[in-house]
Amino acid sequence: MNYLKKYYSSLVSLFIFAVYLSTLAPSVVQIDSGELAAVQATLGIAHPTGYPLFTLAGFLFLQLPLPFTQIQQANLLAAIWCALGAFLFIKSVYLLFENLDFTFTKLQRIKNKKEKAQQNGAQRIDLSTEKILASICAGIFLAFSKTYWLQSTSVEVYSLQIFLFSLIIYAALRAFFSKTKKLYNWTLVALSFSLGFANHMTTLLVILLAAILFFLKEKFTFAALKKIFYSAAVSIPFLFLLYSYLPLRAAANPPINWGNPFNLENFVRHVSGRQYQVWLFSSLDSAKKQLEYFIINFPSEFAFIGLLIGLIGFFYSFKISKQIFLAMLITFLFSVLYSINYDIVDIDTYFLLSYFAFSFFIGFGSLRLLIYFQKYFIKKKIVSAVVLIVCLIPLWVNYSISDQSDVHTFEDYTLSILKHVEKDAIIFSYQWDYFISPSYYFQFVEKNRSDVAVIDKELLRRSWYFDQLKRNYPCVIKYLNEEIDSFLNALQPFERGQNYNATLLEKYYRTIMTKLISENINKRNYYIGLELFQNEMQRGEFSLPEGYQIVPHIFMFKVVKGNDYVPAPDPNFTIRFPQQRNKYIDFIETAAGTMLAYRAVYELQFSKPERAKVYIEKIRKDFPGYQIPFEILSALKM
Repeated sequence: MNYLKKYYSSLVSLFIFAVYLSTLAPSVVQIDSGELAAVQATLGIAHPTGYPLFTLAGFLFLQLPLPFTQIQQANLLAAIWCALGAFLFIKSVYLLFENLDFTFTKLQRIKNKKEKAQQNGAQRIDLSTEKILASICAGIFLAFSKTYWLQSTSVEVYSLQIFLFSLIIYAALRAFFSKTKKLYNWTLVALSFSLGFANHMTTLLVILLAAILFFLKEKFTFAALKKIFYSAAVSIPFLFLLYSYLPLRAAANPPINWGNPFNLENFVRHVSGRQYQVWLFSSLDSAKKQLEYFIINFPSEFAFIGLLIGLIGFFYSFKISKQIFLAMLITFLFSVLYSINYDIVDIDTYFLLSYFAFSFFIGFGSLRLLIYFQKYFIKKKIVSAVVLIVCLIPLWVNYSISDQSDVHTFEDYTLSILKHVEKDAIIFSYQWDYFISPSYYFQFVEKNRSDVAVIDKELLRRSWYFDQLKRNYPCVIKYLNEEIDSFLNALQPFERGQNYNATLLEKYYRTIMTKLISENINKRNYYIGLELFQNEMQRGEFSLPEGYQIVPHIFMFKVVKGNDYVPAPDPNFTIRFPQQRNKYIDFIETAAGTMLAYRAVYELQFSKPERAKVYIEKIRKDFPGYQIPFEILSALKM
């Protein structure tokens, strides 16, 4: 038992890490994974707010001579951060229990009855084992909650943020329960906040918890204000030092230079995430929608049983310590109420701090159950074993949901697209979550088809993106200087939040999209994504130069001149699909199947049924979930 008391948090964290390894993604996954891995590997600058700590820590870790690819090593670091976060969280819960007053009259009477002795009054009893087990349960429930666990499976800024949340909470609790009021304790809290803000702005959500603990201990005195001032005097320069990475690295013009924050204007715009602020506090309807999602999803985060244990702990924590109860409740509510006002699809990670706060209640609930069931069992070991088994339920329930060990889909899709275009081709698309972000990793890190220019249609709306294109593909925009200058002049007031001419801005934007084709088509093969054909071209927002048309190729539409038949290669590719599907995986199956179906129709238009069958058979074999249009099957008599 002494061994358990000394190493319990380390042993449990190693167990959690071992489970994380079994669910670790082997390659890039959806959304920002490819971009973030590429930023770490090349010392680039990521999308707002830049994440300098994430980038620098990742770069240093990738220098270790481990027997993995760069993306596997970046994913491994995510698992390490989340396991370390669980380690500190377990320590935090135990620290809390060790400093609260657990005195039980009822339990003492039960114990005396067993011992056939009578004593009066409440007495403190040894709950060290129960406190350890309850802390472990809280940590396991958090570590294997859906959203937390998913951050451990692939490279993401939220995996580091999980660790930093745990670090801030642990530092704040240590300072709160310290026997002294030394400035040193709160300075460490302030420095941990600097690390947090150098990674992600959701750090502001934990400020309220730290402030409550600070003023509960230090009170509203002049001495307390002095401590805030001195702590800020140390931590703020440290934060600026970390963020100085952005302008310094931007000046070096790396291949991924999002926002190009080399000057003060660009720096402020990038760090403040101005382009995303339009989704913050946008409407009551969006907040209602996000709140409904949170409420519906919340029980499943903790495999339902965690909700019950947490509710027990909710009431029990109020009985034990009203101060801690209120601190955790306010943190929970503040995190939820702030986050629901961010109108984005992938909102789950913004609720992470609320899951931290609720996991403290799960800790209290676990402790209450451990104490309560002592009267039904003679041996503590039986009670402990039952509680630990219950705490492992989220591991069993959420494993398949979180498992990304067989996700090769985004790698296969991206590499197949790049493989099926000619040398020096241009791909114009905005499939960021599925293709463009992964392409950043494969092109800039693994140097796979780096000759191909991948242009993001949506990023083309940003001034900094032209600098990145000029750096990476100078020949592609070589003859568009006049159009780009006109567009940038019209764009400047928009980016500065001033009055701007939306009609003129859209006119120049569309001109650039069209001239990218006309100025390059004689020198490079040009491809556009399925999404542009189905959306912008149908709405008249994007048009081809006069005399040109598009023909379905394999994954993209190829821009060609004239109406003659244009051959396409056989669909010799393989895209692996995991057992656990999501909307991103489904999109790739649908997109690939749709393009092959378009190609089959194109072959039929030129009376080539045998070629059409090649593409239809590929759909049947590799994309069984795609519904082939009946008209095509009928024409081919299949």
